[in-house]
Amino acid sequence: METLIPFRGQSQYDAAIHPRLQGSACGPVTVAVILQHHEKNQIVVDDFYKQIGGTRIGLFTWRMIRRLRRSLGSRYHIAKAVSLEDVKQELLAGRPVAMKFDKHFSFRWFQKPAYRYHWVPLVGFHDEEDDVTLFFHDNGGRGRESRLRKTSWKRNRDVLSFVKIVPVDSLS
Repeated sequence: METLIPFRGQSQYDAAIHPRLQGSACGPVTVAVILQHHEKNQIVVDDFYKQIGGTRIGLFTWRMIRRLRRSLGSRYHIAKAVSLEDVKQELLAGRPVAMKFDKHFSFRWFQKPAYRYHWVPLVGFHDEEDDVTLFFHDNGGRGRESRLRKTSWKRNRDVLSFVKIVPVDSLS
């Protein structure tokens, strides 16, 4: 089984984002591009950074969920995905998922995941014989647009967490 959602990423180093926020804007950018995918309108990341509780050391999952629930209200269902199957169902329904790599707060200091700490929009997967390939936008780099990348579920599973951002009208 596989799917890949047509998706437009954004660099967290985009000129429209304040330079002081860029280094820790991966969480707000991830949420902003997912909401832009659903709503088809532009979101100002600098304002959104403060609204959802971005900090210089990143954006905690619990804070993202709580602040999104508060700011988006009943228009969206915001929840942590409980399994890889849960994540796959979201992707198959055409809904990107916020994915966080976090080796520090998952206490996996000696692992070598794709990123040490980074939020990205997950936009697809491909089932392999003994693994799952995950497709995501990397949120760019200094002077570089966001690009589609892939990584192994098995290699990263101990450091990954997922947040579903689901428009309520798509649940009917």
